[in-house]
Amino acid sequence: MGYLKTLFKYEWELVKSPAGAYQWMAKDVEEDDMVVDAHNPNEKHRPIMTTADLALRYDNIYQPIAKHYLKEPEKFAQDFAKAWFKLTHRDMGPKVRYLGPEVPKECFIWQDPVPKATGKMIDKKDIENLKKKLCTCGLSIGDLINTAWAAASTFRNSDKRGGANGARISLEPQKNWEVNEPKKLKIILAKLIDIQNKFNSAHSKNKKVSLADIIVLGGCAAIEQAALKWGYNIKVPFIPGRTDALQEQTDIESFSVLEPKSDGFRNYVNSKYSHGILPENMLIDRAQLLTLTAPEMTVLLGGMRVLNANYKKSKDGVLTSRCECLTNDFFVNLLDINTVWKATSEEHERFEGFDRKTGKLKWTATRVDLIFASNSQLRAIAEVYACDDNKEKFINDFIAAWNKVMNADRFEVNLYK
Repeated sequence: MGYLKTLFKYEWELVKSPAGAYQWMAKDVEEDDMVVDAHNPNEKHRPIMTTADLALRYDNIYQPIAKHYLKEPEKFAQDFAKAWFKLTHRDMGPKVRYLGPEVPKECFIWQDPVPKATGKMIDKKDIENLKKKLCTCGLSIGDLINTAWAAASTFRNSDKRGGANGARISLEPQKNWEVNEPKKLKIILAKLIDIQNKFNSAHSKNKKVSLADIIVLGGCAAIEQAALKWGYNIKVPFIPGRTDALQEQTDIESFSVLEPKSDGFRNYVNSKYSHGILPENMLIDRAQLLTLTAPEMTVLLGGMRVLNANYKKSKDGVLTSRCECLTNDFFVNLLDINTVWKATSEEHERFEGFDRKTGKLKWTATRVDLIFASNSQLRAIAEVYACDDNKEKFINDFIAAWNKVMNADRFEVNLYK
């Protein structure tokens, strides 16, 4: 505690360092508090502090905190250890990723904790029954896709935060994020919670389904229905076992930094926060946080456009006449040589696609959509998915990429990924 003792024990005078910087030196220092020279043990100096150090003594907020720690050295040691642990483990994600005998038993709110799964998992029969309920609850394919994506796409591989597990999309602050369309989300969640409650009340206490699982399963069911409309009877992988976090387990201020300022997959950009960054660049940033490759990013965006998952149901980039049908129409129509694209403003943010012969308006799109035709690397990928003999590949690749995002935060099942 020598630092705090010295700080409060002496008065300080403003001086200049040999380099000309302002600093503070203690006045009338006792011999025991003199600082031994770094190179000559026989030479001593008066303690020196910066203005930042003196703020702990004179600032109205910092001073009582610093004095408290001066009087309570054990509390200081404990809080320092916790703060240091947070600093060095902040980017490791939830506690389930920790290894070794020294993992603390205590859970901290900055780890975004979720309850452990208990009881029996829902089985294949339960999953199929729940899918039927989800497909007949009055929610559209686009609504189910959008909600599942909104929950899962918050994941950031940079610090392993976010994701669908915990169902924090139903909690503050995520439920009120602009990109999630709060009023509409409230209605959707109410229907999903109703399905959850009816299932849980009809089963024993040992078998429950979480809202987080219901949200993700809704996306899976919607994709299966959309693929069936195109003639493909497929099953989307689903791994149950997610749990629901409580509001008190969620640090609102800390979680707010995860709010998307742009989500190209939903054709959303918040102009107040973009600060001149191009939407297509923000799409790439979102994709890398989700650990998506270029082909995964491409197939996901193209699939979500035709599934009607855009922000506020915008028609920008929905390049299909078969909405909510999982087709490769986005790529086919984007690369159609018979379409001429023209910007609607000098900012070149939105575009209109006209028939080359008749001049009739066919489509609208954003920069994010057209980048898959103008960028040589992304266009090469788009051309693969536009091929008539690659329809099944498109569906399979979309499902694989979707499943990757939905399970990005499932560290208990993806521990070494």
